[in-house]
Amino acid sequence: MIAVCPRPEPVVMAAALEAGVSRLFRIGGAHAIAALAYGTESIPPVDKIVGPGNRYVAAAKALVASDCGIDFYAGPTEILIVASKGDPDWLAADLVAQAEDDPDARAVLVTPNRTLASRLAHAVETQMPADGPARESLASHGGIILTSSIREAIELANNAAPEHLVVDDERLAKQVKSAGSVFVGAWSAQVAGDYAIGSNHVLPTAGAARVRGGLSAGDFVRQITVQRLTSKGLRSIAPSVIALARAEGLEGHARSIEIRFAEKRTRLRDS
Repeated sequence: MIAVCPRPEPVVMAAALEAGVSRLFRIGGAHAIAALAYGTESIPPVDKIVGPGNRYVAAAKALVASDCGIDFYAGPTEILIVASKGDPDWLAADLVAQAEDDPDARAVLVTPNRTLASRLAHAVETQMPADGPARESLASHGGIILTSSIREAIELANNAAPEHLVVDDERLAKQVKSAGSVFVGAWSAQVAGDYAIGSNHVLPTAGAARVRGGLSAGDFVRQITVQRLTSKGLRSIAPSVIALARAEGLEGHARSIEIRFAEKRTRLRDS
């Protein structure tokens, strides 16, 4: 197993060792994706590339996908909070935390509570760091959306299919249809999911949660189907296969079934 990281701290290298990584290269970004997909003099090509990254990494994964397996588009990161109540300082901290990952990160609150929206906007300004990506991220991709009801808020969330979705309570959690990972209640801090809760940190972004969940062991399993039919078995389904083939206008497909039984009759007659 090969890993890449431009600035591997000791704790990262220890985690890589525990995960079974045999080689770790100090590279990152789109050029790391290219190196892994096609190989270089020092980096061997891999069978599949998995993991999150910024928009350049996501674009690079899309470009190499026809030549090297990938998981899905995981980045830039995003958080969407659906809340009608809660501590505005806590919620603001969650938005700022996500925004500091990447200037292209998306951090949004959707709420029917105008007072909460106003207090959160003030809390975000108060907590805004002096430097780093968070200020640019929130200015370009952050926001507060006011809805007429909490029902409308959760409908917007399902349409967005965000990477990280934070909701007030279990009642709202039961209404979620599309999200990479759902965090329920004030104490389920999204940052805890990054490090310690146990869910995979590689999650679908940009609406990809409509069609799949996060990275799992299943992404590393190759499924191969094996099919066996007897003469009796094929005969029992032959009419359906032939009818469907001819419905598609594929006469050769139909004949592939018919010829087996025509030849069998001939061999039986000749014997």
